[in-house]
Amino acid sequence: MAWALKLPLADEVIESGLVQDFDASLSGIGQELGAGAYSMSDVLALPIFKQEESSLPPDNENKILPFQYVLCAATSPAVKLHDETLTYLNQGQSYEIRMLDNRKLGELPEINGKLVKSIFRVVFHDRRLQYTEHQQLEGWRWNRPGDRILDIDIPMSVGIIDPRANPNQLNTVEFLWDPAKRTSVFIQVHCISTEFTMRKHGGEKGVPFRVQIDTFKENESGEYTEHLHSASCQIKVFKPKGADRKQKTDREKMEKRTPHEKEKYQPSYETTILTECSPWPEITYVNNSPSPGFNSSHSSFSLGEGMVRPRLTIYVCQESLQLREQQQQQQNQQKHEDGDSNGTFFVYHAIYLEELTAVELTEKIAQLFSISPCQISQIYKQGPTGIHVLISDEMIQNFQEEACFILDTMKAETNDSYHIILK
Repeated sequence: MAWALKLPLADEVIESGLVQDFDASLSGIGQELGAGAYSMSDVLALPIFKQEESSLPPDNENKILPFQYVLCAATSPAVKLHDETLTYLNQGQSYEIRMLDNRKLGELPEINGKLVKSIFRVVFHDRRLQYTEHQQLEGWRWNRPGDRILDIDIPMSVGIIDPRANPNQLNTVEFLWDPAKRTSVFIQVHCISTEFTMRKHGGEKGVPFRVQIDTFKENESGEYTEHLHSASCQIKVFKPKGADRKQKTDREKMEKRTPHEKEKYQPSYETTILTECSPWPEITYVNNSPSPGFNSSHSSFSLGEGMVRPRLTIYVCQESLQLREQQQQQQNQQKHEDGDSNGTFFVYHAIYLEELTAVELTEKIAQLFSISPCQISQIYKQGPTGIHVLISDEMIQNFQEEACFILDTMKAETNDSYHIILK
């Protein structure tokens, strides 16, 4: 297993089929690797995620990256030469990612004999979905209660230390590892690409995801916050065995093409090299305190169940038209001593808010209605003379404690979502 320690591993991986037309294997953006095979010079950050411009330093000519990550899954043969590679994965199947130390002699001596932290994420490739990532993931959470998007297969992994998975971050896992030792991480992706399509006409192609790895070293306070390296690759996830069928279909399509047409496509490689990219812009770190570790079902741990008092509590009632009419009649009638003229009983639900944001309120109301947050277009508060005022973070921050609202729904004009009105 000498591959896990030093340069000979990279040679083995590359000699197994990565040398041929190696520029095409690296994200397809036309960047070349030197004959040394292990240098990733001239690889620029992909213009993806939530930033228009790359945050990578401009002087990365002839730059050798400190780490290299290799996903042990074949790339698709149906990708054009100057496009990024695409790798198909099966839902829930364990795939190895090899964590390779690529430092030159004397480079980053401060991490010698020390651990580094890597954070794995499965994120959206399409910019349209990146902008609504939080709502998309929360919708998936409600549709798949108790499941995670990303897990580590602990028994199969080698060299990882203190693996953690925050239950509030379904698409993120992290662990510590020693670059001087063999490290292989086996990941499982539980969501499938078609779960995030609109599904209006059926037969839609699934959306692409990205596997991104961000690696950090310790700062003077012992916290892993100093960025070292980031890399990612594009994937699509299919139902079990679906990735194998898709790979076969792509291969058969390529075999039917003429030799001239085939020249426009990159070959399929046995492994996928993750290419350098910008660090994830919204990094949230899992608590550095001792972790309960991963449980046996979904490799995640539970947070403590303290009932810390919420910052704001409001009460809401979903009222039908009939009940609204009855309530209006009550207001026009003399009430009995019990305050109820005809026995009508209104049930309110408590909503506890911690962040005091419109996004959080949307998620809590969606949970109450058992729908995806994506199905709520806007939330309004009925103001004077019946006007509809758009709910903002500032407005929520000025709600009175234990305020009561009647929830009304109104169909959105342009799509299948709804407006919520607080009365």
